[in-house]
Amino acid sequence: MATFEPRNYRLSCRAAGLCGFAARVKETDLWLMAESDLSIQAVELVIELRRGLENYGVSRSGFFDSLEPLADDDLAPPLVRAMLRAGIAAGTGPMAAVAGAMAQFVAVGLRPLSKAVAVENGGDLYLDTGRDITIGLSAGNSPFSGRLGLGVKANEQPMAIGTSSGTVGHSLSLGRADAATVIAKDAALADAAATALGNRITGAADLEKALDWAKTIPGVLGALAVVGRSIAAWGEIELVDLG
Repeated sequence: MATFEPRNYRLSCRAAGLCGFAARVKETDLWLMAESDLSIQAVELVIELRRGLENYGVSRSGFFDSLEPLADDDLAPPLVRAMLRAGIAAGTGPMAAVAGAMAQFVAVGLRPLSKAVAVENGGDLYLDTGRDITIGLSAGNSPFSGRLGLGVKANEQPMAIGTSSGTVGHSLSLGRADAATVIAKDAALADAAATALGNRITGAADLEKALDWAKTIPGVLGALAVVGRSIAAWGEIELVDLG
């Protein structure tokens, strides 16, 4: 049986007129907002998506463990194909994109039942809410953590935000960034690119070079990285002072 980490930041995830609820299946632990409680439908979607992912991973050697891109596969389930393509674009293994891909596919699956949907999956988000949203920045012990947010306008959505950290959480990162965040329309790409961005940062001196790399990835709209008291941003990033 899977155990879930307490994610206390979710207590502050609120949007006027939307209902917040969780959907948990094995290792998948989602927080969602929609016009009504769609937790049953969300769990059903997660089960279906996980079944395709797990069956494919068993059939393709190295899929779950590879840290390098794997070739695309026309016969793979749509979720898996999104992960494979994101890994190729960002230079990562496909599992670096799993959280973002799951968030987006669940959100898209629920969209016919709600005009507003947001899905958070361990720091990776897919937003299609039709309203302005501010996302708080969680960056470990950095003084920016909890004091800065990212603003996402209604007319910019659907939008995905992927975040990786070398100092927070259990996800694999080869760097030491307190937060490496990428904005894109595709959540699998945002997730994989955030992982690759974080891998490139071992200290504040790496920030500029790492963001220069992010600029070269097709589909990446903006990026932000934090190391301690240092922060750098590029592209379609709106920083909001949370006080």
